[in-house]
Amino acid sequence: MKKTLRDVSKTSFSRRELLKAGGMAAAIPVLASKGTVQAAVSSGTRFKNTQLSLAAYSMRKALTDGSMSLFQFIDLCVELDLAGTELTSYYFKPDFDKAYLHELKRHAYRSGVTINGTAVRNNFCLPPGPQKQKEIDHVRQWIDHAAELSAPHIRIFAGNVPDGVAKETAIQWVADGINAVLDHAGARGVFLGLENHGGITARVADHLAICDRVGNHPWFGINLDTGNYRTDAYLELAKAAPRAVNVQIKVQVSRNDGTREEADLKKIREILAQAHYKGWIVLEYEGESPATAVPDWIGRLRQTFS
Repeated sequence: MKKTLRDVSKTSFSRRELLKAGGMAAAIPVLASKGTVQAAVSSGTRFKNTQLSLAAYSMRKALTDGSMSLFQFIDLCVELDLAGTELTSYYFKPDFDKAYLHELKRHAYRSGVTINGTAVRNNFCLPPGPQKQKEIDHVRQWIDHAAELSAPHIRIFAGNVPDGVAKETAIQWVADGINAVLDHAGARGVFLGLENHGGITARVADHLAICDRVGNHPWFGINLDTGNYRTDAYLELAKAAPRAVNVQIKVQVSRNDGTREEADLKKIREILAQAHYKGWIVLEYEGESPATAVPDWIGRLRQTFS
């Protein structure tokens, strides 16, 4: 009988089992076939000091329905020959403890991949009060979790401007929320990267305005999501890239008219090189058929950033 992900041990299984369970047996060879560095050669320089990773959000259906665990996701990153694995907070088991975090850390280390970060869902676009404090406490807690994982980065959100609230007021609320957790992040050695995740950060001008209000904290920067600015994607990305502490690659970007098109990885590479970006390049895949599409896009990223 053919095995599924549910049949496979969450912490130990063979390469053959993983490929069959994940539906990737036919897709993995794509990586080897895309081993050229044409994009790097055409630009005249090698893109140095970057490593590739995959966000767990890319496999969200399997991680949500229980057919894949985070341990299995780490094993997938191993099979894709990635240096890193980004463990999105949404998919940690309920009511986990420190021992669970240490098992994930151990499994990643023994598998030869780095837990390069995690990602939380939060809303700092709130006035002072109990709800805002709850959001602050949530991020502080995940800073502690990241430190236990030895994960150096957390992607955070800003939120949406509430009805009837001036944007300038909301920008200050977000900055206040970030500043309330930054010293704790620094004390634990964890970067916080504010993502351009729609809402108040859908436009680069507002995204950067929040960063300006936060100030030049050594443990703060931008989690640059290449697919989330709503118009003039490459122009917006170029403005934000100098502040990036982590980069997530989406496979589509917005045109000037707001419609979507396939991402031009070479353009993104040039933007990051111009900004002197050094660090992780994380695929966050949101399309259909991740079992075949993820290996293909990892191959494209390897070709572009090798």
